[in-house]
Amino acid sequence: MKEFLPTSRSAPRRDSGQRAGDIFTASDTRAQQLKKQMAAASAAADANTARLRALRLEKERQDAEAGGSGATEAKKARKKSARRVVD
Repeated sequence: MKEFLPTSRSAPRRDSGQRAGDIFTASDTRAQQLKKQMAAASAAADANTARLRALRLEKERQDAEAGGSGATEAKKARKKSARRVVD
């Protein structure tokens, strides 16, 4: 049988503490990267929303200058369907 040599308890604690610190550091780094990615995605979505809103407002302005909105003209052009009378 092997004889076990006594070891110092402080060395493994320091190593485990260092490993835990490394894990938390890596976790913090990943969290920061994720926050940056989310902020970039949010900024891109906000920019796209602003672009689409500007296009919509421009179209509405052009429609108003043309003498009416496209939505009311489309409603006027639609035919009313005939109702069927069943005896």
